[in-house]
Amino acid sequence: MLQKINKWLIDLLSSYNISYVWHDLFITLIKLVIAFVISYIVFRITKKILVVIMKRVSRKTKTVWDDIMFKNHVFSRMAYIVPVYLLALMVPLILSSYPEWINFFIVVIKIYSAIIVTMVFVAFFNSVHEIYQQYPVSKIRPIKGYIQVVKIILYFVLSVVVISFLIGQNPLIMIGGLGAFSAVLLLVFKDSLLGLVAGIQLTANDALRQGDWIMLPKYDTDGTVIDITLTTVKVQNWDKTYSVIPAYALYSESFKNWRGMEESGGRRVKRSVNIDMSSIKFCTPKMLEKFSKIEYLSNYIAEKEAEISEYNKEKQINPITPVNGRRQTNIGVFRNYLIEYLKNHPKINQDMPLTVRQLQPTETGLPLEIYAFVYKKNMLEYEPILADIFDHILAVLPFFELRIFQNPMGYDFKTLTPKVKEE
Repeated sequence: MLQKINKWLIDLLSSYNISYVWHDLFITLIKLVIAFVISYIVFRITKKILVVIMKRVSRKTKTVWDDIMFKNHVFSRMAYIVPVYLLALMVPLILSSYPEWINFFIVVIKIYSAIIVTMVFVAFFNSVHEIYQQYPVSKIRPIKGYIQVVKIILYFVLSVVVISFLIGQNPLIMIGGLGAFSAVLLLVFKDSLLGLVAGIQLTANDALRQGDWIMLPKYDTDGTVIDITLTTVKVQNWDKTYSVIPAYALYSESFKNWRGMEESGGRRVKRSVNIDMSSIKFCTPKMLEKFSKIEYLSNYIAEKEAEISEYNKEKQINPITPVNGRRQTNIGVFRNYLIEYLKNHPKINQDMPLTVRQLQPTETGLPLEIYAFVYKKNMLEYEPILADIFDHILAVLPFFELRIFQNPMGYDFKTLTPKVKEE
């Protein structure tokens, strides 16, 4: 068969008056072209068959992994291996008269094969990552950083293999000889190595997940983690800007993760109002009578007055002077009112800590701090509830004859200025 093809090609060349000296060269080139055409046709057929088969298989199966691998071209890339195999068989036979050409084509085929195999593995690991993201554990234990490490190793091995094919050396010998360049490699891949170590530590300690709300004041970051890679962590801030933080910075420096709050029964309220200390005083009988009409305080006022009266009587304290013995104060009554108010608030989690306490007095008044937990954790729901609570606090303060402390402003000074009588 080959002899007939050779004779037909010789006759064809002779018909075009091409010298016999060039016959062998032209015949070899024509055979190479035919070999490449055949390989391409086989490749197209193989790819078509693989695509059709995998489409049918993916439609029939209930699992998603085959659909994902099909989408990432794992199977279609395998089809590229077939023409390489055919060329590896045909090229030595076609170039038998030109042994120096055989080595060149064999090197090209080896490099092409290494690239195709690498691309298949890259597509496979992309599919593994996408399949892994289908499971809830991916939010807790992200593997994107590890997949990137594997890809870097694959590309590194591919580079070494290609260079070894070009210079005719064993790839294993070349990899062993890279020890002398380890310092340079460590310098070049410093961020990647630090990011890998940090990623392992963060994952092992479950310190960071995709979707976590974190705060890093040093990097002016306050938002949700949307991506974790080998070297960086991408955060979308609440103002819709993005922050890209080195992964190792999250392990080497402190950051606040709000996940504990989001997984708990409520979001904490820890805010205070500063009371003008000059408005704090003992309660008079008239004030107590007024306070006892408040639903949340009626029982408290009665019980507290009975307790104080019994104590003063037992100690034989002269009640004429208010300083002697025990007396209720408007700040104390107000503090207990707030506790009862919060206990009856439908948006406050009563199963979590709840108190109203006094902080250290300062030059800006006496801080009265509310400490409680709101059921709603989302900022858009949490903030209106918090505003409603403090709106109420500020509105009821005058009823208890208390004042909020605030620095004097122009209006205050104006009211102190005596009015000039019109003549």
